[in-house]
Amino acid sequence: MSESNNEKLPILNLTYEGIMEAFNSYVAEERPVLESPDEVAKTMLPLVTDCEQEEFWALCLDAKHHLITAERVTRGLADRSQIHAREVFRDAIRRNATRMILVHPHPSGDPTPSRQDITCTKNLVKAGEIIGIDVLDHIVIGKRTPSRDKPWVSFREEHLLSS
Repeated sequence: MSESNNEKLPILNLTYEGIMEAFNSYVAEERPVLESPDEVAKTMLPLVTDCEQEEFWALCLDAKHHLITAERVTRGLADRSQIHAREVFRDAIRRNATRMILVHPHPSGDPTPSRQDITCTKNLVKAGEIIGIDVLDHIVIGKRTPSRDKPWVSFREEHLLSS
């Protein structure tokens, strides 16, 4: 490629802020429909792959499962993150979301939900019931393991959402 062609190539902003800005623009324009754990994982994998710390995300949806926004609620340590319902539901309430999907990566690579993940999720489901926002699923993203053919686990598919 000649030097003049190189000058025409865009400079990519690969900072976290640049990636989030591009993601939010995509969400605003495309409004993807998230009706399955596969669709959620495909949407979120680029944002949470290779996280060195746990992050907890809230995906706010409308009544027809269109993504309104994806908000990183917290960033924690390598093996845990403190979660409170007030932070999880704040953006959903502001944006009039009726449904929500929770997502967080496991930096260890093992997507198996911990006991704390399960307890926290059940509490968030109850909080959502009180305020009228359905928690449809919680997806834990990691890597493929010998016992799992996908790099993620869906609480709904594993029947871990109800009491």
